[in-house]
Amino acid sequence: MSFDPKLLPRHVAIIMDGNGRWAKKRHLPREAGHYAGMGAVRETVRAATDMGLQNLTLFAFSSENWKRPKTEIGALMGLFRAFFRSDLDDLVAKNVRIRIIGHRSRVASDIQQMIQEAESRTAQNGGLNLTFAFDYGGQEEIAACARELARASAEGRLDPETITPELFSSRLFTSALPDPDLVIRTSGEHRLSNFLLWQSAYAELLFLDVLWPDFGRAQLIEALETFAQRERRFGALNTEAVA
Repeated sequence: MSFDPKLLPRHVAIIMDGNGRWAKKRHLPREAGHYAGMGAVRETVRAATDMGLQNLTLFAFSSENWKRPKTEIGALMGLFRAFFRSDLDDLVAKNVRIRIIGHRSRVASDIQQMIQEAESRTAQNGGLNLTFAFDYGGQEEIAACARELARASAEGRLDPETITPELFSSRLFTSALPDPDLVIRTSGEHRLSNFLLWQSAYAELLFLDVLWPDFGRAQLIEALETFAQRERRFGALNTEAVA
């Protein structure tokens, strides 16, 4: 299915939630849900590429996820390794550019190397910009940006009066991307869970009851159709309503 490019969001961000509940419903370990969720990642990326989306950001691992059991964390890291080992060549061939946002220094050295390789090999690609938020937290990102600006001001390198929302945005992990137009969360939960808090100020929010492993092309199409029907005013009034 093709979409009018004018009706497509420039940037879609997805909170991939529900792997554990998907597994529990099937009396499987949580790790099985994460494995199934990786399949949903593949299908969603393929669909986004086919539809001509410019930017897709997936919330893969939050900074709060370190609190989970070590066995589950180990399984998640193993899936991250497996994804880049098995899928990187295909993503390169599909002209996808990969970015990772988050505090990558806290993950194992081999994963850091995989991240560097993925970003390096796809840096010149001009298709879909695929960003994984990995070891990422929105509050942590905002605090780090504030510290950087405060340090620059204290050292005389920055006049605090020149700090604008645009300047602040330019120091965030997502500085190379437009703010998300559409944020999707699966599993029926209605919260952002510390995901792209600054960047989502004017995003359209869409909460779906489907669990992440069951999300795919059809659900992405439905989400884009819903987005196309929404009226975005960015704080202004509808000109027809006040005419």
